[in-house]
Amino acid sequence: MATLLLIDSSVFPEGGSASRSVTAAFRKAWEEQHPDGTVIHRDLAAAPLPHLDAVGASAGFSDPATHSPEQRAAFALRVELAEELEQADAIVIGAPMYNFTIPSTLKAWLDQVILMGRTSGEQPSAKGTPVTVVASRGGSYAPGTPREPFEYVQNYLEAVLNGGLGLDVDFIVPELTMAPNNPAMAELVPLYETSRDKAHEDAKAKAKALAERLAA
Repeated sequence: MATLLLIDSSVFPEGGSASRSVTAAFRKAWEEQHPDGTVIHRDLAAAPLPHLDAVGASAGFSDPATHSPEQRAAFALRVELAEELEQADAIVIGAPMYNFTIPSTLKAWLDQVILMGRTSGEQPSAKGTPVTVVASRGGSYAPGTPREPFEYVQNYLEAVLNGGLGLDVDFIVPELTMAPNNPAMAELVPLYETSRDKAHEDAKAKAKALAERLAA
């Protein structure tokens, strides 16, 4: 049976989170295709991972046989996260834009899961695994918009997920999510609604297509 790794990082619950509503739509469509499959769900807001420190970092570059008790504990977490990545047949990541970039909890996951010589390096252990990133944002940072130079979510995640981990990256971008609650953006509500609806449809279609591909 196929395994989906779902990572949410929004600080808001599903009812108030644009990224969570789209990752939930992806999961639902996936489970309809794989009712007996496995979903590994990492909610980084509900259960944040520790930031990588000197103990965990040094453990990743040394022989496990030489690890101190502290290094063994830190390295065990990194191995657990690496195994979840490697077990996944597909990955979906909710990555809302906070202050022009990804949530710190998602950065913590990346720092922990990137193990040189295993998940990263010449032959990344999860190379080629399809990953769909739901990169929601309150405004628009699309090409040609005034805030295009401040887009540090897609550029960064493309580099680290593809360039670092060797994953096959695709983006779904629900934008203008603040429009319904910001009077200054009232005229943008129709564009927000179009973007929201497209994001949900894209998530369902992407999940179904990946599930069918894996089943073939």
